[in-house]
Amino acid sequence: MKLEISDGKLKIDLGDLEKVLAVRGGFEIPLENIVKAGTEAHRTGWRETRAPGTHLPGAIKAGTYYTPRGREFWYVTEKGVLVLELEHESYTRIVLSMDGNKEWAERINEALRGR
Repeated sequence: MKLEISDGKLKIDLGDLEKVLAVRGGFEIPLENIVKAGTEAHRTGWRETRAPGTHLPGAIKAGTYYTPRGREFWYVTEKGVLVLELEHESYTRIVLSMDGNKEWAERINEALRGR
């Protein structure tokens, strides 16, 4: 997974295996549609519907989930998470496992303040 901030957008490119498991290629999100970035995800529960995606309890949660909070995209393994709260997008939240999650949250929030 690769992230990049350029031209007023956050670009998220998923790797080949990530694309297959999540049934999604990536994202290009205008910074003005990101409310905030954080490193703590909401607890998940039985009231979520996955469509499409992959879920192996204790190993991976990947794909589109319909939750009481809205439509969310998850790609979560054992690493720390980056949580993007969105508005005016098809997803209300994107949750990604990645190395450097805290640094990326700070970097994104700094870019949001600089708009």
